Order: sequence, then C-alpha cells, then structure tokens
Amino acid sequence: MSSSSMLDTALLAPRLFDDCVTWASSLSKNEIGGLLLFVALAVILLKYFSKPKQRLVPGIPVIGGASKKDRIRNRERFRHDSKAMLAEGYFRSNVNGGFFYVPSPLGERLMLPVRYLEDLKTAPVDKVDFVGTFIEMFEGKYTTFGSRSTLHPRTVKADLNQHLPDVMAGVQDEIVDCFAALFPACAEDAWTEVPLVDVVTRIVARVSSRMFGGPELSRNAAWVAASIAFAVDGYVGAQKLKRYPELLKRPAARFLVPEIRSLADHYREAERAALPMLAERARTGERPKDLLAWMQDAAVGEETDPRFIAGILLKISFAAIHTTAAGNSQLIFDLCANPDLIPLVREEYSRVAEEDGKIGKKGFFQMHIMDSIMKESQRFNPLLLVTFERIITEDWRLSDGFVIPAHTTIGVPAQAIAMDPKLYPDPETFDGLRFAKLRQTTDDPATKGKAQFVAANPQSMAFGYGRHACPGRFFAGDEIKAITMYLLNNYDIKFADGQTRPKSIEVETQFLPDHAATILCRKRKAA
Repeated sequence: MSSSSMLDTALLAPRLFDDCVTWASSLSKNEIGGLLLFVALAVILLKYFSKPKQRLVPGIPVIGGASKKDRIRNRERFRHDSKAMLAEGYFRSNVNGGFFYVPSPLGERLMLPVRYLEDLKTAPVDKVDFVGTFIEMFEGKYTTFGSRSTLHPRTVKADLNQHLPDVMAGVQDEIVDCFAALFPACAEDAWTEVPLVDVVTRIVARVSSRMFGGPELSRNAAWVAASIAFAVDGYVGAQKLKRYPELLKRPAARFLVPEIRSLADHYREAERAALPMLAERARTGERPKDLLAWMQDAAVGEETDPRFIAGILLKISFAAIHTTAAGNSQLIFDLCANPDLIPLVREEYSRVAEEDGKIGKKGFFQMHIMDSIMKESQRFNPLLLVTFERIITEDWRLSDGFVIPAHTTIGVPAQAIAMDPKLYPDPETFDGLRFAKLRQTTDDPATKGKAQFVAANPQSMAFGYGRHACPGRFFAGDEIKAITMYLLNNYDIKFADGQTRPKSIEVETQFLPDHAATILCRKRKAA
C-alpha cells in the first residue's frame, strides 16, 4: 500500500466512526431494540445452522489432496466417482493399516481399518451416532427419513426373524398374484422388453406389504403406491435440498421442493391404511403374524399412538422395499450376464421345493447355489459403498489410544474390501459359485456361516456389523430367493443382442441399479 493510500485510510477512519456514532444517536428506542433483536437472531441462526468445525488427524492422507482447494474439488467429485476414490484409499493411499480421509459433501469422512469394529460396535449411540449419518444422507430434518425409534428393529429381531417360515408361506402366495397383476404380458414365442427395476420395485412393494400387514395391506393399492412414492419423493427431495446452503434449506423445503411437500400426503395415506387395521385388531384382539401386529404388541409409551405406528410403517417401507428391489434387480442383471447359472438354480429349486411348489424353511437354507450367486452379486454391486457409518459426537479413544476427533463421520469402505485379493482370490472375476464352493470345501461351521448371503462380518460388510447390522436381512434374503425363482421357473430371461450388464450408478455412497435398463423375457412353456 502506498503512503498516500495509508494516509487516506487514516483520515477516513475517524470520519466513518463519527458517522456511525451520529447515526446510532439518531435512532429511537424502538429502532435500537429492533436492531439488537435482529443481531441476536442473526447470531442464533448462524450458530444453529453452521456445522461444527471438523478437525483432521495429522498424518492421515486425504484422497485427492489435503489442501482446502483440493478438498473442495474432491467433495464434488465424490458425488459421482466415490467408488474409485474409496478404492484408491483402501488399496494405495492409507496409513496404519487402512486409515484415510475421503472428501464428500458432508466433509472429510474418516475410513477406518476393520480391526476397530469390535471397539465401536457396542459404543453408546449418543457418542457414536448410528442414525445421524442416515439423517444427514437423506436430509432427514426435512424428509423425515431416519428414525431414532427402536420399535421396528426390536420387532424385526424378536418376532419377524422368529416367524419367517409362517410369513414366507403367505409371501409366496403374494408373489404368484403379483406376477399375474404386475409383470408385463409375455408370449411363449416372442421376447418382451421389461423395465426391470421398475417392475421389481412394484412387486417387492406388494410382497413386502404382505409381511407388513397381511393381504389387507398388500392389496391396498393406495398404500402400495404411497410406500413407493414416499421413497422416491424423499430421495429426490433430499438431492434437491443438498443444492441449498443450510440456512436456506428450511424455506426451500417448504416452498421450493414439491417432493418434500408431498411427503405429508404419503403419511396421510399410511394412516388411512393402518389406523383402521390397528383399531379393528385392538377391538377384536386378533393378532395375525405380521409386522403391524407385532409392533402393536411391542409398543410402549409414545410408540402406542396408532399414528406413530403408521408413520413408522411408512419409514420401514422405504428401507425394506427399495433396498430389496435394488439387490433383486442386481441379481437378475447378473443372471442375464451369466446365463450358464440359470439351469443350476432351476435344478436346485426342483430338489428343495415342497409338493405345492413353495420353498420351506429347510429349502431356503439348502439353496446354496442361489445364495452364493446372490452374495457374489452383492460383492460386486452392494447398495452402499461405505457401511458402518457413524458420527462421532465427542472425542472418542479407541483401544490402542488412537483418538477420533469429535464431529467426524467414520465408515468402512465395504465395496473396496469386497474386492481385496487377500480376501477373495481373483476378485475382479464374477464367480457365481464362489461361496457355494467355499461351503462345500470346509467342515468349519464358522467358515460356512461367513459364506452365507446374510453374513455380516469384517470381510463382508454389505449389511453392516454388530448390533446395528441390518435386522431384516434374513427376510430380504428369502424374499429375493422366492421372487427370483418364480421368475426363472416361469420365464426365460436374457439381455438383448449386444447388450452388456448395466453399470450401477454412483450417488455419493450409494451404488444403485440403472433404472433405465431393460431385459428381455419370454414365457416358459409348461412342462
């Protein structure tokens, strides 16, 4: 700065101060009060909407570069290239056996080595927050996605998983009706193009609703439509909200994002479907074996409010329907890409099916080939690239003394782990029989268990780990087997000539099947 510029600034400063004093002295008491109120509100809003500053642990690499400019650029890259960034961190750019930061729109996520899973799996939820990451991912403050209620996981663990054989008998009846009502008409002598993800989603929505509330709920078209739309509107609305700064998200959700406003309609539809059923069951004492009845019995305190149960049911539908539909669609894509596997699962079904064509408890367990293909499909295309996500709310010391700073989002790069050649020989090759062969070549019960689709362990993290591992994975596994076998027993499937397996779509940590992809189906001739 030149000497003349410095002189001008020095001369100007007193005049500005005098002007401010003159302006302030001219204000009335009401104007001063209003000004102070405005400043106070501004400070409160700034504190409320600003996120706590994240502290990075020195020495841990940041994928793409540690400078502020590099981190900002790579936060945007993470939206569509997260898989490659996580693979780079897991296989190349990490320290101390797997620590690395990956920039994301939520900040720099700290990826942990799996050796710390035991330290963290039983940590108190107010210190190591399991639900908070889900709420942040789906803008839960505005979409309502993410519930801290334990009613549904308690009920799934205590009741659904214990009564799976009874539930699956009705579910398989529902599958037959769903295909008749929802699957495109196919001839025996011509191939029909089928928009796979859309069709599978509608089938899974009805089939899952049979488990939620029996045939009364699964045949309620308005409920089924609302359960699908709730997830779509919530997901789309969350992505739109992410474009706004935190301070503007609330008014944007109310006035600028129609999908968020539509969520209230879906809650009303859920109440119209569930409240009469709950009232009738309370009046008669009827307790069918479905999730609605089990939640009604298990509810305590505020959970006993029928509207609360109806709302929880809608939130469960998001988790159950769209995760299962994604996994089922990925499986069918892989069967089309590996048609040599289809005769093997058809033959396996013929060995385990009961006389009425249904699959019983023992039959589901004996479907080692189908189970293996499902697990291999999941290994390549899990719904989430990162699992075991938690928000650390205060400095958290691990057993070896390493301290995770407060306000850090942690996770485990599940898909990268699934491609580790130290864990899976020739990991880039799709081998549908990989896990079936593993179960055949060992007598160790623990190894056999780890080879199952529903396994949740440090080498297979798609369902998470520990007490928060997906409680509904046992039902989802049987549901996918039943739906896929009905499809294969009644239809031939393939890709169009020249078509390759559709690539999954990366949306931050999500790895979604391509909704635009189609397959060809032909009705099988009756034996």
